[in-house]
Amino acid sequence: MLRRIISIDREKCNGCGLCAKACHEGAIGMVDGKAQLLREDYCDGLGDCLPACPAGAISFVERDALAYDEAAVLAAKAQAKPQHTGGCPGLRARQMNRDAAPAAVPAPGQHPSQLTQWPVQIKLVSPQASWFDGADLLIAADCTAYAYGNFHQDFIRGRICLIGCPKLDMTDYSEKLTEIFRHNALRSVTVARMEVPCCGGLEAAVRRALQHCGREIPCRVVTISADGRILP
Repeated sequence: MLRRIISIDREKCNGCGLCAKACHEGAIGMVDGKAQLLREDYCDGLGDCLPACPAGAISFVERDALAYDEAAVLAAKAQAKPQHTGGCPGLRARQMNRDAAPAAVPAPGQHPSQLTQWPVQIKLVSPQASWFDGADLLIAADCTAYAYGNFHQDFIRGRICLIGCPKLDMTDYSEKLTEIFRHNALRSVTVARMEVPCCGGLEAAVRRALQHCGREIPCRVVTISADGRILP
């Protein structure tokens, strides 16, 4: 039957495995270090894998394909065992409980890290990561932590942190942020951006995502100057 289904460009695929994790139906797997559509009858054509792909290797096509078989998907889930996707270890989700297991006592003048999760790059994080639910979310331009000296204590502490630079990444974050906002009961969103005009792309992406996610999430924007001040 003619229907919409995903297509994976193996040349663009970086082998991170995030799409396989994001595919709730188990249609995608890793073959020789690259993502591959293993079962087209498991692909529902909704594309949860698209925003999870940091390389832009996944797209929709319309072609003859087996019909989506929900019964087969449910049966496979019932028998499934956890599988290693073969992705880069640096991209595997981690959560650090700073209160239960504080870091080693810092040297005099050194402040401990307040980061509680990994990864932090918007392009690399999975929208279904467990630590999003019920969190206060910080979305920061990556220059902000360098410009503002007390960034960990004043911004990262108590929040889940994502960073990005729309100018360097050359991408629109709004689709992925929409998925994050839609799938998780976030308590608030804080945007930390620099005063430079290109940082407006990050703020705009957050605002578009808030408009399209179907949730009411309180949001504030903090602008930091190049010399490290919080601007009014």
